[in-house]
Amino acid sequence: MKNALLGFYFYLVCGLVSGYSQSVYILVDNTLPEFGYAKKVLSESLLKNGYTISNSRTTYDFLLNLDINSVKSGKDSYRIIPDKNIITINGGDTQGLLYGCLSIKEKLNNGTQLGELSFDQESPVMEFRGIKHNLPWDAYRANPALTQHYEAAKKLDYWEAFLDMMVENRFNVLSLWNLHPFTYMIQPKNFPEASPFTDSEFKEWQALYRGIFSMAKERGIETYLVNWSIFVSEEFAKIHNVASDNFYPNFYVNGDTTELVKRYTRESVTQVLEEYPDLSGFAISHGEGMGGMTPKQRQEWMNETMIEGMRLANRKVKFIHRVPFSANLGSGGSTSRDTELLTREAMESIDYFDGPIWVEMKFNWSHAHSTPDLVKVHGGKLGDTYFFPEPKNYKITWMARNEDFFTLRWGVPDFIRSHISKNNHSYVGGYFVGSEGYIPVKDYFTASNKPVNWTYAFQRQWLFYKLWGRLLYNPSTPDKIFQDEFVSKYGPSGINLLEAYSLASSTQLRLASVFDSTWDLTLYGEGFLSLDKGSMKYISVDRLINQKTMDPTYISVKDYVASGPSAGTGYLMKISPLDLADRLERDCRRALALVVDIDTSKDASLLYEVSDVQAWSNLGLHLAEKLRGAVELESFRTSGEASFQVKAVNHLEKALAYWDQVIEITRPIYKDMPLTPYLHNNNALFHWEYLRSSVAEDISIAKNQSEGALN
Repeated sequence: MKNALLGFYFYLVCGLVSGYSQSVYILVDNTLPEFGYAKKVLSESLLKNGYTISNSRTTYDFLLNLDINSVKSGKDSYRIIPDKNIITINGGDTQGLLYGCLSIKEKLNNGTQLGELSFDQESPVMEFRGIKHNLPWDAYRANPALTQHYEAAKKLDYWEAFLDMMVENRFNVLSLWNLHPFTYMIQPKNFPEASPFTDSEFKEWQALYRGIFSMAKERGIETYLVNWSIFVSEEFAKIHNVASDNFYPNFYVNGDTTELVKRYTRESVTQVLEEYPDLSGFAISHGEGMGGMTPKQRQEWMNETMIEGMRLANRKVKFIHRVPFSANLGSGGSTSRDTELLTREAMESIDYFDGPIWVEMKFNWSHAHSTPDLVKVHGGKLGDTYFFPEPKNYKITWMARNEDFFTLRWGVPDFIRSHISKNNHSYVGGYFVGSEGYIPVKDYFTASNKPVNWTYAFQRQWLFYKLWGRLLYNPSTPDKIFQDEFVSKYGPSGINLLEAYSLASSTQLRLASVFDSTWDLTLYGEGFLSLDKGSMKYISVDRLINQKTMDPTYISVKDYVASGPSAGTGYLMKISPLDLADRLERDCRRALALVVDIDTSKDASLLYEVSDVQAWSNLGLHLAEKLRGAVELESFRTSGEASFQVKAVNHLEKALAYWDQVIEITRPIYKDMPLTPYLHNNNALFHWEYLRSSVAEDISIAKNQSEGALN
């Protein structure tokens, strides 16, 4: 009997400590959809961690008081205030309240008990924390890498999972990008002939968009449509004999400025906004589909169509103004002070949108994962016209494009912190992150038939989204938060993975910093590919030698060798190719050491996490040896000294050996993949294995170099 009582008391104490059998009452105003979602998030987490949900206001072990207090907290901010068994979650608004609930969920999932909670508070550093999500219908480019997502992206289950990820990581803006969204969303009242769908087909599309916008609103996420101009439906173009090329799959085409196209566009914008009240707003794009038009003509067309259509809607809307891509008649990209002045004047003349105008600028064109210093935007170097004097009705939102890693997981928290620190000026409102050549829906990468802990492509890249989202919200978020997520997924085996990724996937940042790039296809980092004479090719040793750097603190191979014996003169504060090679080798060897003892035999998901660290590390070691080989080869070419050639061959042979390691790691686990960078060959598939002969060609280049071919 005594033993039985002791057992009972032991069970009771352990149960109370662990949370089991403790009841929780959630006090919340259920009239707002965001409150309902917050309660759902908390309830699911509590049940998962062994608590029960009480329906009684008088009988509970803990009371969670969910409330709005805008006196103590600002927009998107929250405070967690424990007082014995009553825990108050105060939000400065409904979104802040939701983030507070998500914070408690995270603490519970990482082992903290309700009774152990202490005071906590957070406020956002960046107001605008957006994701660029391209759509596979009427996609910007016609390519299997994009169209393969068509059916999966039509399912609301996908969007629910994606929006859950967004709010958990504190993203608050979803932007949906395609050439021409209108006929998927409306049957134009005055142009029903523009619709390609039957009534039943259209109702499916309508339900999809309404479902996306409704779920986003429930999570406090704003939604925007981002289309390119000038584009129409193919049916509209052919029936009316206008805009003859301005429909999918074309994109670099001249603008059609006929009055009929203007009216169709303007009325479509207004009708979409009125039929989708949960849609937050629109963006405008002065680029593709406007060839042959001057910057002034492009702005005037926008004023008459997109902007006027928004103004005529029966409600206030939010507005994203993308900075013009071209200062001339083309669509390829250029900048000028006159265009900047024209655009700024146009934006400052508008006063009827809800909140500031968000001005989107591509940070370092299409390759933000390079240097955190602003070197260029789409079109080239940007002046200070948009920034000084400080704007009053608009805020800059940097577009951090990723066109460099679609397969391998990536995560360097200190790079993101540095990016925010260097670029969070008073005129900056936030960031977008996302891709043009990658849609994160279908997992078309995974070759293993063993169970894994993801369904969709974005879930594979969970670290990328968590780092960008949480650090945009609060750059002081400690690394432990991200490390704990690895441990939550993989137990003790996950402890070193954050550090390993920080070291190994810095390879991408260093490659994109030492090898200059502009638009999408000028670099595909994880594949060491770049556009060369109209097609994507492996970056040869000759191209590495001759390419200028993106980051002005780096020295190109050619400039380094040309500086002669006094290589440091004039470059004392810069990073030479040999310095970079040493840093790559140090960090990548450290990353490999961190994962060498992890047993992945019983967990396929862990196998992929570890393998990606190994792949990045070997790519980094490959780049290190390639840089050394490039320096030696260029030294041989300029001096004729044979010892340089011998060393060049040696380094390039080592580079090939590391590439072979990448193939050995990735061949069993990754499929052959369609790749948007293979724009000019839709049937081409990517895998590192297929580039081996090009990698080996570097050795032949060095071996066959003769004195007669010296520079």
